[in-house]
Amino acid sequence: MNCIVIDDEKMARVIIQTLCNEVKSLNLVEEFSGAIDAIKYLNGNQVDLIFLDIHMPNFSGLDFIKTLKDPCKVIFTTSDPKFAIEAFEYDFIVDYLLKPIELPRFEKAIRKAQKLNLNQNKEADDKAQEIEIKNDFYVNIDRRLIKIDLSKVYLIKAKGDYIHIKTEDKDYVVHSTLKKIKEKLPDSLFLKVHRSYIINVKKIIDIEDNSVLIKKDVVPVSRSNRPELMKRLDLL
Repeated sequence: MNCIVIDDEKMARVIIQTLCNEVKSLNLVEEFSGAIDAIKYLNGNQVDLIFLDIHMPNFSGLDFIKTLKDPCKVIFTTSDPKFAIEAFEYDFIVDYLLKPIELPRFEKAIRKAQKLNLNQNKEADDKAQEIEIKNDFYVNIDRRLIKIDLSKVYLIKAKGDYIHIKTEDKDYVVHSTLKKIKEKLPDSLFLKVHRSYIINVKKIIDIEDNSVLIKKDVVPVSRSNRPELMKRLDLL
C-alpha cells in the first residue's frame, strides 16, 4: 500500500517512516509537515493510506479529512485520546494510534487497513459480477437453456401460465410467471406497467393517455403504475 504521513513534528514523521520500513506491504511515498501541502499533493496523486496527526498549526487533522473528496484509508497518529469518538464517525478511519506508537500496535492497525481493502475489493467485484449477470439471463424452452440478451428485450407479456418475451431478434414463449421473470430483470431498464405487462422503458416510442407504444405493440398502462412510469422518463 502506498502511504503518506502528515505530522508537523519531524521526529514523529521519522518514527512513522521507521515503522513503515518494518512492514513489507507499506511504501511510504511522501511526508508532509502540514495539511495544505498534503492536499495539493493528493489533488494530483493517489495513495492507499494516510498517517495523520490531529494537532497541527493552522489546519488540524480533523479539518483535513473534511476536505477529502474521495478519501482513502486514514490512521490517526496522535498523543491526544479525546478525539477518538469524533474520528470514528468517518467510515474511512481505520484506527487511532496514540503516541508513542509501538510496532505491534502499528502492525495491528495495518492489518485492519488491509482487511478493509480486501473487503471493499470483494464488494466491488461482487457488484461488477452482479452487473455482468444482469446483462443477460437464461430461459428453459423445450429442455434447452437459451440465453437472452436483456438489452434486446422490449416487452414481456403474461398470458395464462406462459410468458411471452419479445426481443429485437426473436420472440420466446416460456412456462413461467411474470413475478418470477421480473425478479431477473434490472430495475434500471424494466418496469411493470400493468398486471400482465413489463416493458423496457428505453424502448418506448410514444406515450398516449394510458398506453405506450413499443415497436409495433401498444401496451396498456394501469392507473396505479402510470406515476412511476412518468417518474422514470426523461421529460423536457
